[in-house]
Amino acid sequence: MTEPIPEPNWQKSTYSEEGSSCVYITTGPTDTIHLRESDTPEEILTTGRPQLAALIAAIKATADVTP
Repeated sequence: MTEPIPEPNWQKSTYSEEGSSCVYITTGPTDTIHLRESDTPEEILTTGRPQLAALIAAIKATADVTP
């Protein structure tokens, strides 16, 4: 008998403001990361830790040079 898959524990990004579009993140059973946006919660982006780390680094680098 297979055990049921637990419901994801979605956590809101600390950078999301109250009352605006929010980004939520959770981990999957195979070390995957899932992201969704509050306006379209049925659309889920699945990625890995290295890919998400690279995306965040690229966003931070762009933010540091944007006037």
